[in-house]
Amino acid sequence: MSKTIIKTDLAPGAVGTYSQGVELNGTYFFSGQIGIDPSTSQLVEGFEAQTSQIMKNIDGLLQACDLKRENIIKTSIFLTDLGNFSKVNDAYVEYFSEPYPARSCVEVSALPKGALVEIEVIAAKE
Repeated sequence: MSKTIIKTDLAPGAVGTYSQGVELNGTYFFSGQIGIDPSTSQLVEGFEAQTSQIMKNIDGLLQACDLKRENIIKTSIFLTDLGNFSKVNDAYVEYFSEPYPARSCVEVSALPKGALVEIEVIAAKE
């Protein structure tokens, strides 16, 4: 097994004992992103602002691996309030185009640094 650890300044660094991502056989497993601005290392405020920053962070991870949004095959979304589910759908329409990647979305009691939303993605090269 030959895996490659992904590390880039185009997205926030890990806030714990994990990697930003791992590539194995052309599949990229990216750690969950919260709305931290990598230029300030601060969490942005508000659900929409955090979601937008997360998408920028994901774009940075993809760019670092020579991938595009179309390479994303699965997302996992964690919300501290499932009442924001419709806002996730709105962000999806802005960020993705059909066919959309597979997705799961769950409510959790808390996220790191008091974030309101966290998104992780799996991508693959063709």
